[in-house]
Amino acid sequence: AHSFINFKVKHMGLIEVPGYFRDFTGIVNYNAKDVSKSTVEFKAMVTSVDTGVAGRDNHLRSKDFFEVETFPELTFKSTKVEKKGNSMMVTGDFTLKGVTKQISFPFEIAGFAPQKDGAKMGITAETSINRRDYNVNYGSNMPNGVAMLSDDVKVNLQIEAAMKKEIPAADKK
Repeated sequence: AHSFINFKVKHMGLIEVPGYFRDFTGIVNYNAKDVSKSTVEFKAMVTSVDTGVAGRDNHLRSKDFFEVETFPELTFKSTKVEKKGNSMMVTGDFTLKGVTKQISFPFEIAGFAPQKDGAKMGITAETSINRRDYNVNYGSNMPNGVAMLSDDVKVNLQIEAAMKKEIPAADKK
């Protein structure tokens, strides 16, 4: 209820149109003592795409874009988590529309909040992917030379994860 996967695509070089994936799950195994032992996995059901416009959402589910009947989900599985100075970086295999590519992106631990049944952990991350790398090619060329849709897609993750135990001692403030 307090997490989201958001994306933005520039339309006709003018404005960024936002969208969300409403149905997703994930697991974050965070190791405060040695972040390199941490792992991240998530899966989003592409059928849950939501841009606030039903006709556009149905078009995004079609063969022109996500082809959800053949490729119902997108996934990410980390292969490396590392601390780089004051920030963190996660690298892993991202799969969309049957294409898997390794991507890396920075993330930040927003903090921890104690709860009666464990704790909550906040994580934020932003990256950009090229949609054409994943065979999402619709809207690239218009007769006037302007792309209907940008190739770069901005992705923003805001995750509030339930931890199975208390806040790690190294992260208490």
